[in-house]
Amino acid sequence: MAGSTTAERGERQQESSGPPPARRFTPPPLRTIIILAVALALLGAGCVWLFYGSQWLRVARVSVSGTRVLTPAQVREAADVRIGSPLISVDTDAIEARLRRKLPRIDVVEAVRSWPHGIELKVTERTPVLLVQKGRNFVEVDDEGVRFATVSEAPKGVPALELNLSEPGSRAPSLHRFGEGRLVREAVRVASALPATVARDTRTVKVRSYDDISLKLSDRRTVAWGSGEKGAAKARTLTALMKASPSARHFDVSVPTAPASSGS
Repeated sequence: MAGSTTAERGERQQESSGPPPARRFTPPPLRTIIILAVALALLGAGCVWLFYGSQWLRVARVSVSGTRVLTPAQVREAADVRIGSPLISVDTDAIEARLRRKLPRIDVVEAVRSWPHGIELKVTERTPVLLVQKGRNFVEVDDEGVRFATVSEAPKGVPALELNLSEPGSRAPSLHRFGEGRLVREAVRVASALPATVARDTRTVKVRSYDDISLKLSDRRTVAWGSGEKGAAKARTLTALMKASPSARHFDVSVPTAPASSGS
């Protein structure tokens, strides 16, 4: 019988040199799977115990920073953080809400976990820009018009706010149209726009209507400011007017393009 031809031998060589068959995946033994599952369960249980059951990661101290008028003790008492509770379970959002509710003097507060044993309370207090006299006490008003605290002694350098909305010549309809809160915010807007040198000398911000706000300065000087609009332009005009007329007793910048001064 004749041997295979050269072509037949080539075909058999190509067939034998084809890609090797793919390896079949062999799953790990059941024993290995059980061991891994138990190990993961133990690890999870250990983490839960570490954060919730052990004594290592529990609240041991509450620190306070940023206070000026409030004391750290007042802030800690209002925060009401339970010493000894698991640190991970402390609700920092609830602490912040509680502090803002109990201590209106606080403007911004951030409660932060300080691992492994602390809670940090970072406080920013409101700053009074005006005072409203209430009997023998004074109500502090911040730069947003919020009345946030009542004190028995007026802070130094903070002008008084007078709302003279019913005196003769005042425009009472302004109260009905804008409301007292809006008029207070307008007074705050004026106080915030004052030049530094004028702000230091301002004793009273007087509101008779929305567009009739005036200032009483030291040495019995007065300023007619008008509304809170165009505050920056009025501040520049007032500074220039005071330099040009240093002996004047009354300044009018209610229309900053047409200022006036009088008295000596």
